Amino acid sequence: MRKLKSVFILVLLISFIGQLHAQTWEVGGTIGESGYIGDFNPSNPFKLTDVGGGFFVKRNFNNYLSLKVQYMYGTIRGDDSTSTNQQLFNRNLSFTSSLSEISLIGEFNFMSYIPEVGTNKYTPFIFAGIGSVNFNPKASYKGIDYELAPLTTEGQASAYKTQAWVIPYGAGMKFNFTGKWNFIVDLGYRYTNTGYLDDVYGAYADKTKLPSVLSQALSDRSGERIGTNIGSAGTQRGNYSHDTYMFLGFTISYTFVTQNCYKF
Repeated sequence: MRKLKSVFILVLLISFIGQLHAQTWEVGGTIGESGYIGDFNPSNPFKLTDVGGGFFVKRNFNNYLSLKVQYMYGTIRGDDSTSTNQQLFNRNLSFTSSLSEISLIGEFNFMSYIPEVGTNKYTPFIFAGIGSVNFNPKASYKGIDYELAPLTTEGQASAYKTQAWVIPYGAGMKFNFTGKWNFIVDLGYRYTNTGYLDDVYGAYADKTKLPSVLSQALSDRSGERIGTNIGSAGTQRGNYSHDTYMFLGFTISYTFVTQNCYKF
């Protein structure tokens, strides 16, 4: 219900703004890849690991500016066993997480662009906005997948929230390949207000204070790799920074252009 209410409010906002000028509506579907930057991938902004996709409804206010409500879904993952960094390799943690995002995004075209009736058949563009994402990091242990947030693996007083605010931003290209149809390629990043997309953020906990044997096992898995646990209470487990995730999208969209939408 909360998510549906948020979508409803965003649609109302776009509809209200849409009354101010002559507009066109645009709808589209996206498929592509997803990835993330965080404790399992600290430095590669182009590391895409999974499939993602979504859809949007957009208001084009004029040849240059538009605003859209977008839903995106994807997964992200990380595994220390693939790291070339010896410290991370010994840490031996891993995770996978689904991402379910709703966002409000503004776009700016660098060239005058109107499908079918415009003179330009393509344009580069940039975008930025605000949104919300639901995530749920899990790890496989002895053949079973466990949700990590309830286990409080870093000794949190309670499970961290698996919802975060995000700031989407990025750039892309639009192509009017026939009639009112568009092909769009874009790469977008989402800065989040959480460091727990991957369940790793701060320091190792005092294992004697963790709530269960399972919490203890998944808080420090280095012993499975090197025979002894390296996670002394208070030593660094994560990098204490907020996580970022990204989508590379390939989109087909249709623009409802009418005769009186634009004046040249």
